[in-house]
Amino acid sequence: MDKVTGLMTVWFGIGGLWFIAFLIGVLVDRRRLRNGVYLVISLGFFGIGALMALGLAWPKVGAALVILLFAGSPLLVVGLAVFLVLNGITMLRKEGRRLANLLSLLLGIGIFAFLLLMSVAQGSGNVVFQVAMGSVASVLFYISFVFACFLLYSIFYGRIGHRRDLDFVIVLGAGLIRGRVSALLRGRLDRARVVYDSLVAGGREPMIITSGGLGVHEERSEARAMADYLVEKGVPEDRILLEEESRTTLQNLRFSREIMVARKPDYRCVVVTSNYHVLRAALLTRRAGLNGQVVGSRTARYFWPSAILREFVAILVDNKVKNGVVCLLLALMGPLTLLVLG
Repeated sequence: MDKVTGLMTVWFGIGGLWFIAFLIGVLVDRRRLRNGVYLVISLGFFGIGALMALGLAWPKVGAALVILLFAGSPLLVVGLAVFLVLNGITMLRKEGRRLANLLSLLLGIGIFAFLLLMSVAQGSGNVVFQVAMGSVASVLFYISFVFACFLLYSIFYGRIGHRRDLDFVIVLGAGLIRGRVSALLRGRLDRARVVYDSLVAGGREPMIITSGGLGVHEERSEARAMADYLVEKGVPEDRILLEEESRTTLQNLRFSREIMVARKPDYRCVVVTSNYHVLRAALLTRRAGLNGQVVGSRTARYFWPSAILREFVAILVDNKVKNGVVCLLLALMGPLTLLVLG
C-alpha cells in the first residue's frame, strides 16, 4: 500500500510540474500551442494519479472504472466516427460540396476504414501487414495527441476575456456572398461591436479596423462592406479604419499592424474572428508581431466540427517540417524493430 501511495504521489507531482509549466507559458505568452501540450500532459498525469487514488479508497470502483475505460474506448471511437459522418452529411446539405465542408465526413469514413484494416491485420497473421498498420497507428496516435492539445487549448484560449485598455479592435474578414456580408462575417462584426461598446463604456476611444481586400468580381472590398454593416448598426463612421489590401489572415494582421503603428506606436489591440479560428489566429497574431490577443464569435454548431478540423489541418501544414519528421520517425519504428529482431 505504501508503494502504491508513493507512486500515486509521483504521478500527481509530475502532473503538477507540467501544470506549472502550463501556467508559466500562459503568463509569458498565451498565443503558443505548446501551452496546450503542457495542459494535456498535466491532465494525463493527474488522471492516472486520480485513478490510483480512487483505487486506494474504493478498490472495486477503481478496478471497474479502469475496465470501463479500456473496454469503452473502442465504442467511443466508433461513436466519434458516427458523429463525424452525420455531421459531414449535414455540412453537405447546408453548406455545399466544397472540400472544406467534407472534412468531418472524410475523417469519419477514415476512422471506420482504419478500424476495419486493423481488424483484418490482427486476423491475417501477416507480420508485414501488422507492422505496417502498427506504423499507421503510431502516426495517427501522434496526430490525435496534437489535435487533443489543439482542441482543448482552443476552448481554454477562447474563454479568456480581453483587456479593457485597448486602442484598436480588428475584425478579420470571412468572405462576402454576392457582395454582401455573410452570416459568418456578421457574427464577427456583431462581436466586434459588443467589444467596441464595452471599451467606450469604460472611457476608451477605440478604432475598429475592418480587414479584407477586394475579391474577384466584387465591386467593393470586404473591408468596405464590413464597415458599411457596422455603420448601419450604429458605429460612428469616423471610428472605423479600412484595411483593403489583404488576401490571407496573415496579411490581415500584418497590414492592420502597419495602420496601428502609424497612428499609435504603443498601441494595444484585440482581434475578432470566429470561435473555431481563435487559436490559429492567435498563433498568426504572434507571428505578425501584434500587441494583442484574439476573441471569437459564435458559429452554428453543425459548422464547428468541420471548421475546427480545417484549422487543425492548417496548423499541421504551417509546421509541416516538424510534424513530418516526427511522423516519419514514428512510421519507421515498426519496420526497424522488425529488421532488428529479424
